[in-house]
Amino acid sequence: MNRHHTVSRGVAMFAALALAAGCVSGADPAGSGAPSDTLRYVAVGAAASATNDPHGGILNQSDLVRFALTYDVLAKPGADGETELRLAESITPDAALTHWTVRLRTDATFTDGQPVAAADVLFSLRRLHTKSAENFGRMQMFDLDAAKVVDQHTVELVTTKPYAEVPRALESVTFVVPDATTDFTKPVVGSGPFRMTGGTPEAAVLERNDRWWGSAPALRRVEIRAVADPQARAQAVLSGQADVAASVNPATAKQVDGNAEFAVVHREAITLYPFVMRLDQPPFDDNRVRAAVKLAADREALVDKVFLGYGRTGNDLITPADPSSPDLPARTRDLDRARQLLADAGHADGLTLTLHTTTSYPGMDTAALLFAEQLGEIGIDVEVKTAPPDTYWTEVWGKEAFYVGFFGGIPFLDVARVSLLSGGPTNETGWQRPDWDAGFDAALATADPAERTRMLGALQTTLRDEGGYLVWGAGDGLDLTRTGVDGLPTGPGFESSFIERTRLTA
Repeated sequence: MNRHHTVSRGVAMFAALALAAGCVSGADPAGSGAPSDTLRYVAVGAAASATNDPHGGILNQSDLVRFALTYDVLAKPGADGETELRLAESITPDAALTHWTVRLRTDATFTDGQPVAAADVLFSLRRLHTKSAENFGRMQMFDLDAAKVVDQHTVELVTTKPYAEVPRALESVTFVVPDATTDFTKPVVGSGPFRMTGGTPEAAVLERNDRWWGSAPALRRVEIRAVADPQARAQAVLSGQADVAASVNPATAKQVDGNAEFAVVHREAITLYPFVMRLDQPPFDDNRVRAAVKLAADREALVDKVFLGYGRTGNDLITPADPSSPDLPARTRDLDRARQLLADAGHADGLTLTLHTTTSYPGMDTAALLFAEQLGEIGIDVEVKTAPPDTYWTEVWGKEAFYVGFFGGIPFLDVARVSLLSGGPTNETGWQRPDWDAGFDAALATADPAERTRMLGALQTTLRDEGGYLVWGAGDGLDLTRTGVDGLPTGPGFESSFIERTRLTA
């Protein structure tokens, strides 16, 4: 998100949006002190990237939360890491793991009263597939031309090869809309727990959908605002203009510690700012250099300075919260070994590097500056270049030899599909390993869950030791709330967008 807005401008923008949408205060407007049934939620987002299309590229958290309330999904990640079924009642494979039967709930309806049918689901999945260039190939594991409607509430999906993790693949943004919908310039009919009744994508008003198949949400109304600057989001809560500010700075959490008027909700260890080294560019085409860089990191210092202690040290595993992430001995700092590896690689006199970073997320620039100092201790002279957020992700990320990346709780299978497989859409480290690709396919063709987890863990171990990611720590996702907000989801990634169970108790 673009952080060029100043705090004052961000707060002023939020106040204007709130007034335009008719926001109410968190307390009962009549002054009775009773809890309100309206949640005012400030999310990461910018007006320029706001969208009404749930199947394309979703760049704003504000849009993702709005879609999760408006359009139901087949499944979502559960808080315990297991798949939680939503519109799907069951997802079962054949013996070959290539044909999957998805049986739908029979009590789900759209807000216009029409039942949610198999044709709607297949249309939505096919539309997701046609927009794969925008959504990082969400449905690329499926042959959707071969998929078919079996009956009113049953779809048969076909995978391009054996794929045992179809339920997890369907946990993602499988937002279902009515069959043959063509106009996405405005919100379309959904079947979720809420429906959009006013405002704009960047300042949306949603009302409870009393037709929803699930138990009725405690909230009658949710107002979602897109605000780019994390300090401006926090200030909206601190000043009484909002109930929840998503993804605030660690400094904000420190600021409100001990203040009974506010609370901080932790989504543990989900924010990663890995130092990314491209294997197809020198000097990182030599694994001895990559290993030396990994050994030079003072991980505890980075977590303390960047996340202010709200997190844990990393072990160069790119999805530490994923159930398939292996439990390995911690990698510790070893400067002597790092210097020796550099010498073995022909750099006994040191190296000069450029480390690229940005200010898109709090602490990305701090991490780069601190790590540059740490690398100096093994003879690597680093120049840090900070690029603006509006060009970093198009001109630096995935292109430069050495830069700061970002992961926000994405599952391992998604990271592999997007960034690691040889044919992935954004192979940001230049990881091209046909043997690794074959191992990935073999794992997904394995029906036994325990053995599949072991195989996926082995792939992650290889990547940790030979790949281009230095994952020094995992910071907590921090949401600021006023006291009385209860039930915000605390899981990583997509699970955090499902806020229909949130309630106001004071």
